[in-house]
Amino acid sequence: MEGTAGNLPMSTEILKALFEQHFHTPVLRVEPLQGQLGGSGRLVLRLVGETVTAAGVLYGVREENVAFLEFSRHFRRHGLPVPEIYAEDLKHGTYLEQDLGNTTLFDFLSQNRSGDEIAPEAIGAYRRVISFLPRFQIEAGRDLNYKVCYPRQSFDRQSISWDLNYFKYYFLKLAGIAFSEQSLEDDFGRLTRFLLTAPRDYFLYRDFQSRNVMVPQGQPYFLDYQGGRKGSLQYDIASLLYDAKADLPPAVRQRFLDYYIEQLGKYADVSRDAFLHYYYGFVYVRIMQALGAYGFRGFYERKPHFLQSVPYALKNLRWLLHHAEVPIALPALTEAFTQMLGSEKLLRLSTEPDRAVSLGSALTVRIFSFSFHQNGAPKDETGNGGGFVFDTRGLPNPGREERFKALTGKDAPVIDYLNQQESVHQFFAGVNSLVDATVSNYQSRGFQNLMVSFGCTGGRHRSVYFAEQLAKRLRSRSGLEVVVRHLQLEKLLEKNALEGVPQ
Repeated sequence: MEGTAGNLPMSTEILKALFEQHFHTPVLRVEPLQGQLGGSGRLVLRLVGETVTAAGVLYGVREENVAFLEFSRHFRRHGLPVPEIYAEDLKHGTYLEQDLGNTTLFDFLSQNRSGDEIAPEAIGAYRRVISFLPRFQIEAGRDLNYKVCYPRQSFDRQSISWDLNYFKYYFLKLAGIAFSEQSLEDDFGRLTRFLLTAPRDYFLYRDFQSRNVMVPQGQPYFLDYQGGRKGSLQYDIASLLYDAKADLPPAVRQRFLDYYIEQLGKYADVSRDAFLHYYYGFVYVRIMQALGAYGFRGFYERKPHFLQSVPYALKNLRWLLHHAEVPIALPALTEAFTQMLGSEKLLRLSTEPDRAVSLGSALTVRIFSFSFHQNGAPKDETGNGGGFVFDTRGLPNPGREERFKALTGKDAPVIDYLNQQESVHQFFAGVNSLVDATVSNYQSRGFQNLMVSFGCTGGRHRSVYFAEQLAKRLRSRSGLEVVVRHLQLEKLLEKNALEGVPQ
C-alpha cells in the first residue's frame, strides 16, 4: 500500500458549515453517498439542501486531498469533466464537490448487458470515456503541477516495486502459491527495467477504472485521480480494459484498444507498434496491483466481497497467457500465474450468482448477527431460502452489566465472560451439530448458499459472539466461503459516522 489514512475527525458539522457558507442555505439531510470508497478510508456523504445537493468528502490524508483538489481545478481549466470543487477545509480533511449522482460506468455497463452481449448504450459510454483519456494524459498533463503528486511524482522504479511486492506478499503468499523468492525477484527486476524504457512523460491517472467514472445522463465525469503522477500511456487504458469485475469480452476489449490508439493519434505522434510493444507488460502490472489489493482487503482484512473480483482477474490472466506476448522472459512469474489458475483455494472463491465465472464453485455460508428488537431476522437474498435462525436470548446477557455495555461480542472481555458460561458451550455444541450436518449435505448436493443468523436483544453481544465463533470454526473447513455481517453494529457505525462520533 502506498498510504494510509490518518486520524480523521469524522464530524459532519464542518461539511454542513462549508455547505451553508457556499450555498447560503441550510442542510436538510445528510446521507451516505458511496460509503467507504474501495476500502481507502474515504467517506463520501450527500448533503441535501432545499434546492441543491453536494458531495462532502471526509479523508485524513492531507497530501491526497491536496493532489485531488489541485488536479480537479487544473482539469476543469482544460475543459475536462471532473467535479467542481465548492469549498474545502484541509485542516479537518474535508471538502465539498459536485454531486454526480449514483451511477458509475460499472453500474451502467451492468444495466446494459446480458452475459457477453453489451448493449450499444454501454459501448457508446465506454467510447466517450476512452475519448477523454488522451486529453488527461497529454493535453492536461503538459502543464500539470507534478510537485503535488502523492506518494511519488512519477510511476518510477519505486512505484513499480511497491505494486509487485503488494502482489507477492498480499496475494501470492496469502493464497498459498509456492514460488522461488529469488527467481520471482529476478523476473520483477527484468519486468521493471523493461517498463521503464517506455516513454513516460505523460499524466498517469493511476486508477482509471469503471467505478471511478460517473455517468449522469450517460455522460462521463471522472473521479479518484489523486494518485496520479507522470508515467506511460499504456497503464491507464490497461486499467480500464482489464478492470476485473467489468469482465469485458476479449473482442470488445480489442475494439476499445483500437479506438484508444486512434484517439491517441489526435494528441501525439505515437506508433501503434511501439505502443503495443509495452502494452501487455503494463496489463500484467496493473492486474498484479489489483490482485494485491484484493488479497490485502480480502485475505488479510477478511472483507470477503473484495475476493469476488479474483475469479475475473484469473479469467483475464488465463486469456493473456494464451493470447498475449511480452518481449522478455518471465519464467517464474508465468509459473506463479499458472499455479494460481490451478489453485483449489482460488477456485473456491465465490462470485456473483448472476454472472459466475467458470472457475469452480464453493458453498458460501453467510453468517449474520442481528437484534430482535430493532429490525428482526435478516431475509435470505440469494434465492436459496431456508437456513437457520438461532435465538440466543435464553443465555446470560453481557449487555446487562455496566462493564460490558460499551463493548461488543468481538471484544476480549465479552468473549472471556461468555466462554465461562456452561450454557453457552452447550448451546454452541447444538449449533455446530446442526450446521455441520447441513454444510456437509449442501456440499455433497452442490448447493452454493447457506444462511445462518444469530439474534439477541440488542444485536451487540451474544449474537455477535456466536456469529464470530461459528465463522472461525467454519473457516477451517475446505470448500467453504464464509461471509460475516453484524447488522446492528453496521447500523451503529453508520449512525456514528453521520453524527460525527469518532470510530
